[in-house]
Amino acid sequence: MSRIRVRRVLLACSAALVILAGGSPAVAQNAPSPGFYEPPSPLAASAPGEIIRAEPSPLLLEIPSPDGLIPAEATRFMYQSTDTHGAPIAVTGTYLDPAAPWPGPGPRPLISMAPGTQGQGDQCAPSKLLSQLIHFDYPLDLRGEYELPFMTAMLAQGIAVVMTDYQGLGTPGHHTYVNRKAQGRAVLDAVRAAQRLPGTKISGDGPVALWGYSQGGGASASAAELHASYAPELDIKGAYVGAPPADLTEVLQVVDGTILTGVIGYAINGFSQAYPEIRPIIDNEVNEVGRSVLNEVAGQCVAETALRFGFQQTRDYTRSGEPLSVILDRYEEVRAILADQRLGSIRPTVPVLIQSGTADDIVPAHQVRQLAREWCSQDATVQLSPNELPPIIPGLAVNHAVPYLAGIGESIDFINARFADRPVPSNC
Repeated sequence: MSRIRVRRVLLACSAALVILAGGSPAVAQNAPSPGFYEPPSPLAASAPGEIIRAEPSPLLLEIPSPDGLIPAEATRFMYQSTDTHGAPIAVTGTYLDPAAPWPGPGPRPLISMAPGTQGQGDQCAPSKLLSQLIHFDYPLDLRGEYELPFMTAMLAQGIAVVMTDYQGLGTPGHHTYVNRKAQGRAVLDAVRAAQRLPGTKISGDGPVALWGYSQGGGASASAAELHASYAPELDIKGAYVGAPPADLTEVLQVVDGTILTGVIGYAINGFSQAYPEIRPIIDNEVNEVGRSVLNEVAGQCVAETALRFGFQQTRDYTRSGEPLSVILDRYEEVRAILADQRLGSIRPTVPVLIQSGTADDIVPAHQVRQLAREWCSQDATVQLSPNELPPIIPGLAVNHAVPYLAGIGESIDFINARFADRPVPSNC
């Protein structure tokens, strides 16, 4: 990346951080049209990626750069995707068309950003947060789109961005949190939809890269695995996979008792919707406290969930007083579902950069390394990049968040190299 482009990216990130901290660059507020997030019933028999509806969403980031301001035109849209069982669903998302020129070779590229944990309430949908920036509802619902700094870093380079809301964020039903197939398909279908939007600066068959961290890392990994079978027509150059929850059984054990204990409720709510056969198990095993937690987190964004339920133990949510990881492991049907959610059994056909903090206290590093080993054993092209920050206040997610921030430069370099068709690194 040239020195000017580096300065431009860093300035864009800094300005976006100021926005999230409460600064006041020019931002247009715009509520969605009434009923925008209500899918038609029944859904038309359309192909995945078909646009159901779209409208302008004038978030407009006017970000200082050496050349002036970097605005982007945003479009909020609903598109057709596919749930974990192959049924058609409606998903929403946002496309951002950059004004900055694309200085690289070939057509202007597109990043499909898979958002990290936003929450489970409809108000947490990235397509809503991007037009609000910072929003607070008394007493604890503080929300904002923390992916914004890295989105603007892409826009500053003239790279277009599309970000899915995933299934059930904004649209009816529980968000299918960390659901491998539903998330991966939503990320790929967001690309298809963005390439079909009229009047944009990207082509209908241009180069694409995948980008995501944490929940988004899992979704990006899934999309990389599903690309060849689900969306082979997409010209995907590479995938950035940050701290992916590749093995939910292991993640459940580690996240229990941390600042993010409550996200376990997101997962249980989502899987109970996707797999209704496990609802009786959950109903039988959780106590009144656990039932209350599941009901409450279903309407919360992640900051409120952390403030309300951080550092609690799931053993306090169960009738037997055992952790949920122990209880769920007794049921063959639950074990089968979690096994089906594991990443690593399908070879990604695109180069992948995996990042992970060696002391990550939310998404354990050993299951990330196992994902890399499994992909390498299938002759995938994988670069595993560890962040060796020592443990800092375990359970507070410092060792999960800091590698995210520290790794952004490497992830941008990796993506830029893929769009430039430079040699692909691998340390398999």
